[in-house]
Amino acid sequence: MANKSFGNEVVGFILAVAFCVTCPEYVSSAQRELGKGTNTSATAPPAADNAIRGALETPRPTPRSGPYFDLAFSKNVTALLGKTAYLNCRVKNLGNKTLNMQVSWVRHRDIHLLTVGRYTYTSDQRFRAIHLPHSEDWTLQIKYPQHRDSGIYECQISTTPHMSHFIHLNVVEPTTEIIGGPELYIDRGSTINLTCVVLYSPEPPAYIFWNHNDAIISYDSPRGGVSVVTEKGETTTSFLLIQQARPSDSGTYQCNPSNAQSKSVVVHVLNGEYPAAMQRGGQAFSPHTHCILLAAMLLLAVS
Repeated sequence: MANKSFGNEVVGFILAVAFCVTCPEYVSSAQRELGKGTNTSATAPPAADNAIRGALETPRPTPRSGPYFDLAFSKNVTALLGKTAYLNCRVKNLGNKTLNMQVSWVRHRDIHLLTVGRYTYTSDQRFRAIHLPHSEDWTLQIKYPQHRDSGIYECQISTTPHMSHFIHLNVVEPTTEIIGGPELYIDRGSTINLTCVVLYSPEPPAYIFWNHNDAIISYDSPRGGVSVVTEKGETTTSFLLIQQARPSDSGTYQCNPSNAQSKSVVVHVLNGEYPAAMQRGGQAFSPHTHCILLAAMLLLAVS
């Protein structure tokens, strides 16, 4: 039995050695066959990879096929009374279709056709069509606009059906106010503070100058103590400051903005008088106010 067991071990050892000798060739052959399959499939990505790659790609916006309005450059307009106004209408994708399509301007107040393309179809010479070659802008020019010109204007493309964009024109007239007017009473030796406000102006005035008794005020005159501070914005304010008020500073002061009507105020510099209204330190008050307050205090004390 021992000899038989030993013989079986020898046979198993010989078989193991033989497998080890022949195994590398078997493995190499199998790897070569597997490599061929791998290389062949690597030339094209799997269908799942294609699906993932397609999902990750950003979709490109589909370009518009016809004309449309660029609203960012076709906005409502606020114009100054008498100053030329421009209503712009930007049309995209019109291209060479201008031979068949036209851009027109129509006034809605009376459904009046004003322009077609680059041609003006109104007897009112204040209106004019402006369009440069190869430009996307179709502009309606209105010279010397009046309040009656305010309203809706339609920019129209002659598609079927036609396309429209509405622009509102607002013609405004700036107004000028002097706070505390029309008359101010100033105590001698105090500071005259005149405040001029320009309202309803779509753009700040280029300048504001002050007059005293029809003469332009000089800020470097020998009198001294005269200065002006102007704050520009949607509401423009100009402050005229005159230190150490004296009787000669009395008179009519006029605020003159470049884009609005002038406004006047009459200033009285007093020597201790007590008129109906007085301004001390730039603030106006009435002596009647003191009487009312005193009477109220007395009533409270009695009650």
